Amino acid sequence: MKDERRKKFEKEVLSHLDRLYSYAIHLTSDRDDAFDLVQDTYLNALKSEMQYSLGTNAGAWLFTIMRNLFLNKLRRKNRKNEGNVGEWIDQMAGTDMIGFEKTKTDPSARLFDRLLREDIVRAINTLPVEFREAVVLCDIQGFSYADISMILGVPIGTVRSRIHRGRMILRNMLAEWKNTASKED
Repeated sequence: MKDERRKKFEKEVLSHLDRLYSYAIHLTSDRDDAFDLVQDTYLNALKSEMQYSLGTNAGAWLFTIMRNLFLNKLRRKNRKNEGNVGEWIDQMAGTDMIGFEKTKTDPSARLFDRLLREDIVRAINTLPVEFREAVVLCDIQGFSYADISMILGVPIGTVRSRIHRGRMILRNMLAEWKNTASKED
């Protein structure tokens, strides 16, 4: 019975590996740190296996574990570096958008897509943390508002507000960059 439960558990949690790694990249902005964070997440998930109810939302559960691990590591690091206030914001910024590039044969279209993607990533990275987390979990990771509420530990209304405000900031920022770029041309 335990072996069967373990196999079901492993199947449910391992199906989220790519999404967790993508989110870890956004959190850490470093491939090696992201890989370590994913490993730590799965290690904690295995330790807490009996707390998980099979068939429930494994993704939200794992993302919650990952976010908590990341925040705990930041807190420990910030305690060591008391003088570097605000440094954790830079660490939250992710720059990797693996898997988001469309394949096109036209080199100019590929260049335009890359430049646009870089602008979007740069804009996302400049969002305040609470908005960035909500937007990434919703628009990049595809979580429902209820799942994001559980992952972030905030009411669903707060999630809706953060996503809306984050998207508005992004829209305004990208429009401003577009206007600045067109004036330079």
